[in-house]
Amino acid sequence: MSISKNKHAGRVKRGLRVRKKLKGTAVCPRLCVVKSNKNIQVQLIDDEAGKTLGSTATFAKEFRNTEFAVKNKVSAAKLGEVIADIAKKLHINQVIFDRGPFKYHGILAALADSAREAGLQF
Repeated sequence: MSISKNKHAGRVKRGLRVRKKLKGTAVCPRLCVVKSNKNIQVQLIDDEAGKTLGSTATFAKEFRNTEFAVKNKVSAAKLGEVIADIAKKLHINQVIFDRGPFKYHGILAALADSAREAGLQF
């Protein structure tokens, strides 16, 4: 039991260490990525107002019963495209990428690359 508590505490510390340097605004929001065992969730967050400007996830209604409803690189790339389209509709060109406690490789790198290709700058 103590091993899992230590892992959880380490994850929380890593997340706080990364996020203490990142602040999103209405002009340049924070692109927050959360991974669970089964899903990926992406949000555009304005920290000054404390509001979520836009979000999408693999469990969203538009992805249910499709090949994008699971956690993999293909789904992450699709989420990157979708969140970039949401940002464009809100007239947002630049974001701050918030990886949280997760390493920047694999799924996160695929999501970030596809969002960059779709027009977001970070």
